[in-house]
Amino acid sequence: MGSVDRPKKRGRLWKKALVHFALCFVMGFFSDFAPRSTAILFSGRHAEHLVPAARTKSVERLVVNSTVEIPGSSSGRGQGSHDEPPPPLEVAGAREPQSPSQRLLIVVTTTRTGDRLQGALLRRLAHTLRLVPPPLLWIVVQDDADALATAAMLRTTGVMYRHLTFKENFTDPVVEADHQRNVALSHVEYHRLSGIVHFAGASNVYDLQFFDEIREIESFGTWPVAVVSTNKKRVVVDGPICHSSKVKGWISKDLSNDKRLLVTSTDMNPKPPKINISGFAFNSSMLWDPERWGRPTSLPDTSQDSIKFVHEVILEDETKLKGIPADCSKIMVWHMTRGTPLPIHH
Repeated sequence: MGSVDRPKKRGRLWKKALVHFALCFVMGFFSDFAPRSTAILFSGRHAEHLVPAARTKSVERLVVNSTVEIPGSSSGRGQGSHDEPPPPLEVAGAREPQSPSQRLLIVVTTTRTGDRLQGALLRRLAHTLRLVPPPLLWIVVQDDADALATAAMLRTTGVMYRHLTFKENFTDPVVEADHQRNVALSHVEYHRLSGIVHFAGASNVYDLQFFDEIREIESFGTWPVAVVSTNKKRVVVDGPICHSSKVKGWISKDLSNDKRLLVTSTDMNPKPPKINISGFAFNSSMLWDPERWGRPTSLPDTSQDSIKFVHEVILEDETKLKGIPADCSKIMVWHMTRGTPLPIHH
């Protein structure tokens, strides 16, 4: 009997194995037709640029998250041959929003060649910009030789950005910074990026209310900046004196020995003694539509120099400047320096 039952048991085992194999095959076959997971849906070339769910508006415009090499003569306002209309650049908020609270903020950051702390400072600024409600576009300008590491870092910030590089060599850091600003402004003008432009130093520290305030700017805005020299333990406040958002004068006061900001008539100047570029913002349409703001179509010596164009507007007519906040009594921007601050345009 035992010898007869063994073949029957073996036959049953083979049948079970075949049934099990057939079920697995059928399940595997039909599972290919099921929807894939969200992880697979978002995988691909741009997956590394995805931002947190709370900032989904930026995900729709990931085309701006890239590094662009700017040719040698690109810093002028008439960059290259612009006879053809500029190519469209998909940026969330690039068209003028109806509500000031939804205006695009164009934050421009220049860099210093060979700065060992550059990466850490840019990452800290990125953490601040992530907290700003969209739409916001961060333009970082950098020497091509230092760009590789920065590009990798920018892809992890969760901030909508544009990374512009150049190959010119400079010995004067002030000239280099102005060149980088011109590169950024030329990019903004060429692509007609409509919004509020602010030059944010990598070492700047911000009160987040500041970004809400500058979205209210119609043409030009200005505010006091505290320049803090950590090595020398020195604090200088540069900026406007205002009454109901109207600029009445300018100060540059050292608070190292006097912690109270008491301003007398002798402290005020009719024009800014220095132009601290971190203390100004403006509507980008002024670059390509100056007549809208009561400016001539072209000015001598500024047609190829956007930052000089901005300086001249600042110095020309303070009635166009809006003080931020309303009475300019609050410091919302701190510019941190190491050692002696860089010279600022007079």
